[in-house]
Amino acid sequence: MFSQRGRQISLPGSPPHPPMPFHVMVKPGGPRCNLDCRYCYYLEKERLYPDTRKFRMSDDVLEIFIRDYIASQNRLDMPEIWFSWQGGEPTLLGIEFFRKVVDLEERYCPKGKVVRNAIQTNGTLLDEDWAAFFKANDFLVGISIDGPREQHDRYRVDRRDMPTFDKVVAALELLRDQKVEFNTLTVVHRQNARRPKEVYRFLKDMGVEFMQFIPLVERAAEGGMLAGPPEQDDGAARARVTPWSVLPKAYGEFLCGVFDEWIAQDVGRIFVQLFDVQLGLWMGGPSSLCIFAETCGQQMALEHNGDLYACDHYVYPQHLLGNIAKTPLDVLAASPGQRRFGDDKRDTLPSCCLTCKYRFACNGGCPKHRFLESPDGEPNLNYFCASYRRFFDHAGPYLLTMANLVRQGQPAAHVMEMRRNRYLPGKSIGSQAGRNEPCPCGSGRKFKKCCGREAGR
Repeated sequence: MFSQRGRQISLPGSPPHPPMPFHVMVKPGGPRCNLDCRYCYYLEKERLYPDTRKFRMSDDVLEIFIRDYIASQNRLDMPEIWFSWQGGEPTLLGIEFFRKVVDLEERYCPKGKVVRNAIQTNGTLLDEDWAAFFKANDFLVGISIDGPREQHDRYRVDRRDMPTFDKVVAALELLRDQKVEFNTLTVVHRQNARRPKEVYRFLKDMGVEFMQFIPLVERAAEGGMLAGPPEQDDGAARARVTPWSVLPKAYGEFLCGVFDEWIAQDVGRIFVQLFDVQLGLWMGGPSSLCIFAETCGQQMALEHNGDLYACDHYVYPQHLLGNIAKTPLDVLAASPGQRRFGDDKRDTLPSCCLTCKYRFACNGGCPKHRFLESPDGEPNLNYFCASYRRFFDHAGPYLLTMANLVRQGQPAAHVMEMRRNRYLPGKSIGSQAGRNEPCPCGSGRKFKKCCGREAGR
């Protein structure tokens, strides 16, 4: 993709030892957006920069970031260097801005390294020129869509309060027709949470093969602002959940409903981020998604002016790490404050989480969502605790089965045939198949030559 010119940059003030791997979500246009989604938590970030009239990353800040980020990732010996462009709405900056991005990446990309770009967009401004640019430069495009028309238009409206569904669907079809790599991001809110199968089937019918489902919960505070991280108040007592936030029970049922659709016929064909992450965890691996990792702090957010924050959900003054024009990026990423921020996720778990049988799969969830009290009256229980427990109880046996299949060198997709053969997850495979009977995983081999090897039969 890129011409392999440029060199590794040695930055004054860089830490003597490379920091832990980290990723930066870039907001080159700040919170500026052409939509006015009723549930958006980022539009109010304009108040952090009251003197800013034009939210646009300058050429100088852009070059500093691309140069330093590539250098930092190269020092970490990352096999691929990923840039993530979000907002607000990043396409408001125009194609020429991103042509400049690609040019700078080519300039600073060391020999032998591959640089990739991912951009998250509402899709309403995309046209054939954008599609051609994305295709030519190998961008991964994330399209925000909340399901069928009624569910999407419930909250995702433009500045005139007009629906956006038709424009988003047109963008999705354009990307699909032009063979641009894309995925979808669906915000699970109070309304669409009631229709998990309808939402999943809609996305599937649209040709979506990679899906993300992000639960929405925000807390209203005094003055109409959204409440910040839990440490800013006394817990849930002074903050109430907004009317569009998904309720814990509903989110748990949503995950189970989507999982039931997926496990019946789409394993290995459609990829749901949360399910993929959980399969890795149930196999004993680390989490590839920060919310389920034991610690956090490796997913930072960069604002248009070069300000680096601890996390996209913690863009608040007390979590400002510094500015990349003044302090090298990898120094900020490895700062004691950021490491403490990441370790706090593990160190502030309530007792009920420490003894929970699902701790390995959850690790307390996202710290921003820890604003409930535990049954013992301790703080920092995650708002979605009941959601995840419901999902793990329901999907766990299937996840274990898929994990066992993979360990035996079998495709995880064999779980679908096992399910059709009335294999009951959670019970021993050996208790449900005779030694010389066909293996319930659907491999076509006898049980003793397939899954029975691990069962010892």
